[in-house]
Amino acid sequence: MMRTFLIPGSIILVFLFGAATLMATAPVLIPAPIAPVTSTVRVQTVKPEVVQLKVHSQGTVMPSMESQLIPEVSGRVLWMSPKLVAGGYFDEGDVLTKVDRVDYQNTADRAKATLIRAQAERQHAKFEYQRLRSLEQRQLTSRSQLENALRAYRVAEASLQDATVNFDQATQNLERTEIVAPFTGLVRAENVDIGQFISRGAPIATLYASDQAEVRLPIADRQLAFLNLPPMLRGELPEDMQPDVSLATEYAGRKLTWTGKIVRTEAEIDISSRMVQLVARVANAEQGTPLSVGLFVEAEIKGLSVENIVVLPRAALRNDNQVLVVDQENRLRFRPIETLRLYQDNVLVASGLQAGERVCVSPIQTPIDGMTVNPVRDEA
Repeated sequence: MMRTFLIPGSIILVFLFGAATLMATAPVLIPAPIAPVTSTVRVQTVKPEVVQLKVHSQGTVMPSMESQLIPEVSGRVLWMSPKLVAGGYFDEGDVLTKVDRVDYQNTADRAKATLIRAQAERQHAKFEYQRLRSLEQRQLTSRSQLENALRAYRVAEASLQDATVNFDQATQNLERTEIVAPFTGLVRAENVDIGQFISRGAPIATLYASDQAEVRLPIADRQLAFLNLPPMLRGELPEDMQPDVSLATEYAGRKLTWTGKIVRTEAEIDISSRMVQLVARVANAEQGTPLSVGLFVEAEIKGLSVENIVVLPRAALRNDNQVLVVDQENRLRFRPIETLRLYQDNVLVASGLQAGERVCVSPIQTPIDGMTVNPVRDEA
């Protein structure tokens, strides 16, 4: 009976002794203050520079001049130039089509005969008037006969003038049977064929000039502040105020570029988009590859040159136009700035920063003014 209580009691005493020994020999923990973790941030050194502003737009190439080919005489088409087809190229003065000229030749011949007769009648009337005038001075004829001779002379003079006009008109109509190109360019469309009767004033083809091409570029009115354009100027720009423009597109697997000028602004502002239309003109003679009508191009317009501008990545911009500046003690400080423009992935700062200051460009979710950081220079 006694053994039943002695063995368990001995075991309990042994465990109590071991626990007391462990507690007596355990190391004492001394609490230490928690060291704050310093965040590593990328910084960019402020370097004011001169920035060339640019404005981007896009548009479709149009001809600088387009007109309809309209005959000035009526008749049957006897001949057509091989150039008078859609896409055909022609030079100024090229004969594009010929109209039957027989009737106009006959009219010109009759007008010439009438002119010769009128010249002879005028010459005779003039001689007769001068003869009677000489006789009247010697009182060998009456005054009424002299007045009749003067009237006949004036009628012959008017008949000659009328005959001259008719002859000139007939000659011009004869020349107009050959329809010539008014300028150098390309044929957009034609609707005439050999043997067809064409009427005066009815268009037979649409032509456009190829020496120059134009592109209408929509620009937001707030973007105009970055261009050297006078406010609300309408029409053609002075040559010294025409900004340079670069056009580019992808065609046939190649990137093609052209250079030109902004030559005018359109008077109206689009009421739906609030856009202003600028017109760029490209002289094809100065380009390596002519600018084809109908291409869709991207435009980059050269704007103002601005000094003392700080270029920062957009990630550096915080709410309310602020940035985080790292001071000499490596602490973050909020700094209000004045932005000139947000351009692509950058922000252009006009004022608020000094040269040599360090601006944090790392994204920080909850920045605190005075927060200690470990700045690392951003090589990018």
